[in-house]
Amino acid sequence: MPRQVDHVSRRRLIAEAVCCLADESGLEGVTLRDVAARAQVSMGAVQRCFRTKEEMLVFALGHIGEQIAERVRARVVRSPAQSARTALGHAATEISLLREEHRAQARVWLAFVAQAAVSEALAVPLKANYAALQEAFIQLISEAGEDADRAAPRDPRREARTLLALADGLTAHVLIGHLTPQEAQDVLHTHLTGLWERAPVRS
Repeated sequence: MPRQVDHVSRRRLIAEAVCCLADESGLEGVTLRDVAARAQVSMGAVQRCFRTKEEMLVFALGHIGEQIAERVRARVVRSPAQSARTALGHAATEISLLREEHRAQARVWLAFVAQAAVSEALAVPLKANYAALQEAFIQLISEAGEDADRAAPRDPRREARTLLALADGLTAHVLIGHLTPQEAQDVLHTHLTGLWERAPVRS
């Protein structure tokens, strides 16, 4: 009988190869041939998993997003009794990709963001990803306000948008060396602390 191929695992293997190549030379350096060589599969195997390079890149983008989301979920699972305020800080830190071990992933993520500016196929899932993160931030900000001595900010949606934009911006500032990871973490901590200082006092 012919050997059964695990297409899910193969697609993930190819996505990892895409990310490695993108980290080394940007998305412009990603070709189907190079991806096949890096993943140690045939060109035909790549083409059976993905009809086009664009489809392959969209899957790789989703693969990175899921890895980041899984780390956020893992932080919450490890400390299920933590407050929403603490969970918000953990989530923002993970999304900012400030730690050294996530530096390569940060480079690849920003490469996808830059490419999405000229690729609608990448922009669509990226916008959906940001929308989901924003909704998660809105919920955590609202819950954190209920846990704190002060009420939640008057506009959790606006604060969630601001926090998400800040997290993304800090990723870029650390990558180009404008801020150290610790300086970026301090900026994030100061902003989160300010959320509750600006919130209206409960009557």
